[in-house]
Amino acid sequence: MTLYYSLVFMLLVFEMVVFMTLIIPMPYTAKRSIFRFISENPLVAKVQYGMRITFIFILILFVDSVNRVYRVQLELSSARKSETEGRAAVLGGSERMEVQARKFYSQRNMYLCGFTLFLSLILNRTYTMILDVLRLEEENKRLKGDPKANTRSSAALDNAGQAGEIGSLKKQLKEKDRDMDNLKKQVDNLHKEYNRMGDQVSGTDGTPKKDR
Repeated sequence: MTLYYSLVFMLLVFEMVVFMTLIIPMPYTAKRSIFRFISENPLVAKVQYGMRITFIFILILFVDSVNRVYRVQLELSSARKSETEGRAAVLGGSERMEVQARKFYSQRNMYLCGFTLFLSLILNRTYTMILDVLRLEEENKRLKGDPKANTRSSAALDNAGQAGEIGSLKKQLKEKDRDMDNLKKQVDNLHKEYNRMGDQVSGTDGTPKKDR
């Protein structure tokens, strides 16, 4: 196994360990502390950014391994077709073993990269779901008046959830709602100012005010 595929295998083992850590039953306080540490530690944010770049390279390796498996499969199919039609054997014993070995290594690399990418998607989804559960539990305790409910930890969980695409969309939606509220306030102020100016002009001209 080459160096970069060895690194992919190590990353796969690391993902398995992280996944097992996430699904292991833990007390609420411990789990909240862990996710709060993940959301507030700048080193973890840098590691997550580096992992995204790493997965791009793994995707390239996965596409290359699929291409290699396809080419080897075509080579074996053409050899079998030639032998079936009664032609001379295209591949000898040693050559056939060499082709079979290349097929095995290509399939191994394809499965290795594929499972690594698939597990990364599962980890991302599991992380987001656990964050949602923790936020709901924190909100439930706060509504019940539990003094242990910490607003800071809830805010930290919200910030952690905003690391993904869903959190980014929620943040944009909140900003648009805030802008809409500000726009409504400005329209109301302009309407009040317009009415006040109209009342002043009507009083200056001596014309009676119209009932609205």
